[in-house]
Amino acid sequence: MATTRLKEKYTKEVVSHLHEKFQYKSIMQVPHLDKIVINKGIGAAVSDKKLIDAGLEEITLIAGQKAVPTMSKKAVSNFKLREKMPIGVKVTLRGDKMYEFLDRLTSIALPRVRDFQGISDKGFDGRGNYTFGVKEQIIFPEIQIDKVNKISGMDITFVTSAKTDEESYELLKSLGMPFTKGKK
Repeated sequence: MATTRLKEKYTKEVVSHLHEKFQYKSIMQVPHLDKIVINKGIGAAVSDKKLIDAGLEEITLIAGQKAVPTMSKKAVSNFKLREKMPIGVKVTLRGDKMYEFLDRLTSIALPRVRDFQGISDKGFDGRGNYTFGVKEQIIFPEIQIDKVNKISGMDITFVTSAKTDEESYELLKSLGMPFTKGKK
C-alpha cells in the first residue's frame, strides 16, 4: 500500500523542522499525530432513533471507516434519557486513514466553509491535543445535500504525542492545518 501524501510530508519535512525548532536530543522525541477522533452528539436521538442511523451513515462516509454509536452513561429524567441509550456517534482514525482524512479535511472540506478565515488556535487542552468544531457536515464532499435531513455539526479531536500546546500547534501547522493568521 502506498503511503499517503501527508505521511510522506511528515517523515521528510515536518520531523526535521520540529527537531530543529525545539532542539530535541533524539529524533524519537519529535511529536507525532496518534489519532483523530470524530465525534457527533445527537441529542434529538432520545425521541427519534433514526437520527442515530443517519449520523452513523454520515460519519462513516466522512471518515472512510465504520462509526460506532456512543451511549449515555447516566439516566437524566429531565431529558427523558436512560442509561446506555444511544446519544451520539464517533469514529477513531489511526495510521494511513488518519493522514488521508487530515489531507481531505485541510485541502477540500475546510476551504468549503462559508467565509473561512482559518480555524481558531484556542482549542488546545494543555497536553498537546487539539479539538475544534465543524458547524455543518455538508462541507465534506462525500455528503450529498439532498440526502441530508438535518444540518448538524461535529467535533474533531487531534491526539498528538506532543508534551506542550506549542509543540502540538507547530506539528499541526506543519501538517497543513489552516490556523487563523497572527496567532501564537
